[in-house]
Amino acid sequence: MNIIIVGKRHGQSKTYSLGPVARFLLLSSLCILPFAMGATGYLLAAHLADQGLLDPVAAKAWEKDLDEQRQELQKIQQHADQELDGLTLRLAQLQAKLLRIDALGERLIDITKINGDEFDFSAVPAVGGPGTLGETYQAPEIQSVLDDLALKIDRREQQLEVLDDLLLANKIKADTFVAGRPIKRGWMSSRYGKRTDPFNGRLAWHAGVDFAGKQGSDVIAVASGVVTWASDRYGYGKLVEINHGNGYKTRYAHSAEIKVKLGDVVRKGDVIAAMGSSGRSTGPHVHFEVYKNGRTVDPAAYLHRTLR
Repeated sequence: MNIIIVGKRHGQSKTYSLGPVARFLLLSSLCILPFAMGATGYLLAAHLADQGLLDPVAAKAWEKDLDEQRQELQKIQQHADQELDGLTLRLAQLQAKLLRIDALGERLIDITKINGDEFDFSAVPAVGGPGTLGETYQAPEIQSVLDDLALKIDRREQQLEVLDDLLLANKIKADTFVAGRPIKRGWMSSRYGKRTDPFNGRLAWHAGVDFAGKQGSDVIAVASGVVTWASDRYGYGKLVEINHGNGYKTRYAHSAEIKVKLGDVVRKGDVIAAMGSSGRSTGPHVHFEVYKNGRTVDPAAYLHRTLR
């Protein structure tokens, strides 16, 4: 078998002679090449099919999965935003509550004259403690910050409760403190001690002080307490007696009208009777007595008494 190759230059040609083996290899290659190309194409198509690159249904499935993932991511983002909004609102509420508590605490301390060093609501609470060796700082989570703020509020509320107890104790002490005059208007017409009896002219003991005034004017309690007498009594006329605790009680005599009942709880300054001249009396006035541990004492010492 001869192979002739014609060149471009001057129509020159070359002739090659093929032996039997070369002819066999050449013919085999020409026969096998189409089958090899077909097989290669089939394998490539199968591989692409396995990868889903040639399947439109698979491509749509991929696109659907991506859309679902985008929607899920959007839902997660919305949920996170809602939680953040809720935490922000709670933080604002806690901060507002803390500000109100601080303002109230400072106001109470100011008006009650309590030692400000003990209840200093304007200062940051003093805290501390040894740290762990080698520990590293980590930024606190927002929930942890909110929990700390809520704990601070609880501590401030406990301070307010203690302060409220002190105020209540001080108020009770002030209310039951025997001090002041038993009338709103009038003048002292007779003092405590020995005096000339206005009815027989003899020297007699006067166990209280008398305040003269207008008929029917108000008689008031000089301290809070419980009414232990509210009716007529020999020599006193219409009498009101109040027990103030701590061994103290007061009497208000010669009233024209009693305005409280036995067992009533009265407060300091409450009107308990109307001034009159009932009983052993020469005119409208209130006979005022102060008892301490069962004995009368000079009421004059309590007229201008101040709580310390």
